[in-house]
Amino acid sequence: MLFNKRPGFGFQNMGMGCCPEPPMCQPITEPTITKCIEKEFCHEVQHICPIHTHVINRHIYKHTYTPQYTASEENQIVNVDPGNCCQFM
Repeated sequence: MLFNKRPGFGFQNMGMGCCPEPPMCQPITEPTITKCIEKEFCHEVQHICPIHTHVINRHIYKHTYTPQYTASEENQIVNVDPGNCCQFM
């Protein structure tokens, strides 16, 4: 309400000239005007993600077989002895 239109208030019933003195009144407190200010705050949140790597070393042995030939030799002596020299006599 910008101007008070009630009788007895203001300049309406004063009966004075051009610029009368306004009466001294207590100040009127108007309703609070609420202003909304939005602020954004960016926060960095560190997340720890543990990662474990398990390495399996697989040693594969491929067996191959190579024949290794050996030889042996044996000398046998066989005596053919018909007897002695006396037999030819």
